[in-house]
Amino acid sequence: MTRPLLVALVVAACATPESNTPAPSALVLADSVEHLSNLAREPMVVRHPGGALFVTGYGDTLPHLWRSDDEGKQWRTVNVGSRADGAIGNSDVDLAVGPDGTLYFMNMSFDRTRLVGTRIDMGVSRDTGATWQWTQLSNSEFDDRPWVDVAPDGTVHTIWNDGAGVSHTTSADSGRTWKEGARVSTRGGSSHLAVGPDGEVAVRVVPLSASGNRFDAGVEFLAISTDRGATWQQRELPGQRAWFPMKDTTVTPPAWVTTEEQRWVEPLAWDAEGSLYSFWASERVLWLARSRDQGATWTSWQIATSDAVAYFPYLIARGRGELAASWFTGKGDSVSAHLAHLRVPTDSAPPAIALAPPFQLEAFAAREPGQPPVRDTAGEYFGLTFMGDGSIGLATTIQNPVSKRLGFLWRRYRLSP
Repeated sequence: MTRPLLVALVVAACATPESNTPAPSALVLADSVEHLSNLAREPMVVRHPGGALFVTGYGDTLPHLWRSDDEGKQWRTVNVGSRADGAIGNSDVDLAVGPDGTLYFMNMSFDRTRLVGTRIDMGVSRDTGATWQWTQLSNSEFDDRPWVDVAPDGTVHTIWNDGAGVSHTTSADSGRTWKEGARVSTRGGSSHLAVGPDGEVAVRVVPLSASGNRFDAGVEFLAISTDRGATWQQRELPGQRAWFPMKDTTVTPPAWVTTEEQRWVEPLAWDAEGSLYSFWASERVLWLARSRDQGATWTSWQIATSDAVAYFPYLIARGRGELAASWFTGKGDSVSAHLAHLRVPTDSAPPAIALAPPFQLEAFAAREPGQPPVRDTAGEYFGLTFMGDGSIGLATTIQNPVSKRLGFLWRRYRLSP
């Protein structure tokens, strides 16, 4: 098969004596370890301040979490409790860790017969995963796409949508109690959440919500709060995004089943100096934008281009202008995953980008009866984390029903000059 050709448009060769763009580098694979147990679609990963790694993904009737204490070389299952304890969830997941080391494990439940979400639950551990407290945050029809992030002062922010806008809750006591705040929006979906170094909260709101069962035409913006979610201001987004043509509607079948250019999660990230980044795909081009004034104005760059459609991006940041990004290209048996490391200069010069070689997931989806499975993305993104040594860790799904292999593959990439 032919893999999509990916070309970096922003490279260190762009550097000039007037620019502070960093020197060139490449991303090389340092470690690759598979862990087979339960299905882990759309995996998320976090690194605890003590060094432990945690990976989760959905696909079973209960939440699953795995831990590594040796930088990903070995993994073991974490006991997060039973349904009787409140450990409930079989769909979208998210992980976050607070400055005090508290772990937050957010789960969505999905009715696969009716194709609707049914509830949102939060697991909290204050002893690095040894014990858990579970709280049901919502049990509304159409609950969908939860996210969690933590401010430097320990305030926890969560969002999700339910077809009637984007809900927001907070906790100021390490997840012991939760307070429902004003809705971020009364329309649209919860595409992503990021909390900045001064407690600023950014939420990406998109037209699709309710697991694709609702489409609110024209709802396309960034919401910013500087008062812990008490009030929200709408900001215009950089760039253009194409959605399939629809009017306001309840969609049957769900819109994500019928759209050709797949668009769902549009990630946001704050760096340590308060710059906000937006990362998105538009047909065959990947775009990055930075705002230094909480989304009021933006500087945008084309990061890469492909000869196949690009979609399902993800983004994380650390320090000053250091980013890691992931996305997919192609469809069917040609689908490939991509990883990039970016350093964004303090001036307006383009970022320096280091690309890893594209790779394919061992993930397959069923086709028509009697037809062999087709290669799949196993979700709408794959999560990333920066390691203690500056390398990038990620988990991708193993979903091979023919070989009866279910689990995840842990990869670690390092920069090489």
